[in-house]
Amino acid sequence: MKNVILCLSLLAAVLVTSCAKLSPFTEELYENSRWSDEDLKQIQFYTSKEIIIYRKLKSTDSQISGGKIISKDGRQVEEIIIKKRTPGVFESRKESSGNFAVSFDVDGRYLTFGPNPKMGNKYTLRAKEWKKGGRGVVTYGGEEFEVVPGSGYATLLVDLKKAQSTKVKSSKAKGRKVN
Repeated sequence: MKNVILCLSLLAAVLVTSCAKLSPFTEELYENSRWSDEDLKQIQFYTSKEIIIYRKLKSTDSQISGGKIISKDGRQVEEIIIKKRTPGVFESRKESSGNFAVSFDVDGRYLTFGPNPKMGNKYTLRAKEWKKGGRGVVTYGGEEFEVVPGSGYATLLVDLKKAQSTKVKSSKAKGRKVN
């Protein structure tokens, strides 16, 4: 009976931690928290929705480093899907724009996110350019990819409790006395 109770307790703990409440990462949150780049590297980011990017392959493309190859309109295409709530890590920050490079792959390829005034300054997917119909062009792993319509609304999410506890580093000076 003790083992059953222990197993149920462990299962409940896993379920509670896996269903953490995630909040949008906003410019206000970033500015108020005053996180350094090193602090940001300790925060787990997530995507708010699925992101799909693709690029048309040329006959000279011999190296596919990530996604799967599919046929689209008779052409071969490399497609990369980043599922909703995929964990990602902060790689770097661009001083000029304040945008973040966030990687969702172990190979370090990243997408860029930045504050979007039209969406309450949430950090949303950034593109080199946006076209009609919600299509965009992003650089991913040194290659240009097109963004599927709707993916441009993907925002960064964080577990606020964990993110805010990352910053807390305090100590108390004990004082010194003259000998």
